[in-house]
Amino acid sequence: MDRWVFFDLDGTLTQSEEGIWKCARYAAERMGFPPPTEEMLKKWIGPPLLWSFQHLMGMTEEEARRAQEYYRERYTAAGKYENRVYPGVRSLLRTLRAQGVHMGVVTGKPEGPSRDILQHFGLWKFMECLACATDARPEKEDLIRSVLPETGAEVWMVGDRRFDMEGGIAAGVHTLGAAWGYGSEEELRSSGAEEIARTPWEAAEKLCPGAERPAGAFLSMEGLDGSGKSTQMERLTETLERYGFEVEHTREPGGTPIGEKIREILLSRENMEMTDMTEALLYAAGRAQHVRERIRPAVATGKVLLCDRFLDSSVAYQGGGRQLGVDRVLEINAPAVEGTLPLLTVYLDLDHRTSLRRRSAASELDRMEIQKEEFHARVEEGYHELIARNPERYVVVDARSDRDEIAKAIAEAVLEKLMAAE
Repeated sequence: MDRWVFFDLDGTLTQSEEGIWKCARYAAERMGFPPPTEEMLKKWIGPPLLWSFQHLMGMTEEEARRAQEYYRERYTAAGKYENRVYPGVRSLLRTLRAQGVHMGVVTGKPEGPSRDILQHFGLWKFMECLACATDARPEKEDLIRSVLPETGAEVWMVGDRRFDMEGGIAAGVHTLGAAWGYGSEEELRSSGAEEIARTPWEAAEKLCPGAERPAGAFLSMEGLDGSGKSTQMERLTETLERYGFEVEHTREPGGTPIGEKIREILLSRENMEMTDMTEALLYAAGRAQHVRERIRPAVATGKVLLCDRFLDSSVAYQGGGRQLGVDRVLEINAPAVEGTLPLLTVYLDLDHRTSLRRRSAASELDRMEIQKEEFHARVEEGYHELIARNPERYVVVDARSDRDEIAKAIAEAVLEKLMAAE
C-alpha cells in the first residue's frame, strides 16, 4: 500500500513568525489599526488570514479583505523569506523519501509564496503535490481532499494547529500533531490528534519505525591567519541554521579534550625547540582522536560539522611551511583520517603579507604565527598546490573582499553542495 504524508507549512516545516509578524504589523498600520500585541501574534500562525484579521483584530469582513491585500503585498516582496526551516525537518523529509513515502504540502497560504518558500529553502524536491488556500477554498479539509490519492493509501496529515488536525479528521486521514510548532500539545490533543511528536525526528520515528537517521556532512574552513575564518564560520552557521541544517563547530588542533591538550603543546612559545617531524606527528595524533571522537559521530547523527582547519592545514604548514613535502604529510596523516575528508572546504584566499599584518595587529602571536615571512609564503604556496590538485573539493573566496560579499559567496557554494548531497 502506498503511504502519503501531507505537511502543513508554517509552524510545521518552517518557523515563519518573523515574516508573518512583520507583515501583520504592516497590514495593521496601513489599515490604521493598533499594532497587534505579541500575545495576539502568537495566535496568528495557522488560521486563515481573513479569520485572523476578523477574530484577532476585530475587523469587519471588508476591512479584513483589504488588510489581507496589504499583508500579501509585503509578504510577496520580503516576508516569505523571513523564515527558518525547523531543525530536524530536513532529516525527517530525507528519511521519509528513503522509505518510499510520498509527500506533499497542504497550507492555508497562497500558492505562489508557498512554492517560492519551498524552492528557496530546498524543500520542494521532496514534495509531489502542493495544495494551497484560495478565497473560494480556504478550509484544510477541502485542501486535503483535493490531493488525496485516488487509490487506497495510508495517508497522514502533519501539522501544528487544531485546523490541521480537524481538517485531517474530517477528510478521513490519520493525524500527527507537530508539537514543535506554534500550537500547544494540549491544543493538538483536544482537537483529536492521533499521534503527537515533540521533534521532527520523533515524527520520523512514528511514521517510519526503525528507520536510520540520514548522515550529515563534514565541512572545513581554511586560510592563513587573519583571513577571517572565525567571522565567516559564524556567518555561515547562521545561514545554514536558517535553512534547517543542524550545525556544530569544532577546530584543529583541538576539538576533543585530548586534542586541546595537544593544541597547547603545539602552539605554546615555550616549545620552540620542537622538531618539524614531532610537530607533524602531533598534529596527526590530535586529528586521529578528533576524527573518531567528534567528527564521525556528529556526521552519523545528521549534523553538519564545520571545522576550523583540518588536514589541509597540516599539508600547508608542515608540508609547505616546514618543507616536509605535501605527499609526506599526507602519508603521515593517512592512518589518522582513514578516508575521512570534508565534503567541501572553504578557502579564504589571502596573501601571506596581508595575513601577517592583520594577525600581528590583533593579539599576541603563537608559536606558529611568529615564524619568518618565508615560512608563511611557503604555507600560502602549499594551500595553492592542494587546491590545484583537487579543485572540486574547494570553494576559493577572495578574503580581501567585503565581509558581506564573502559570506554570500560562501553560503551559495556550501548550500548548493549540501542540497545536492541530500
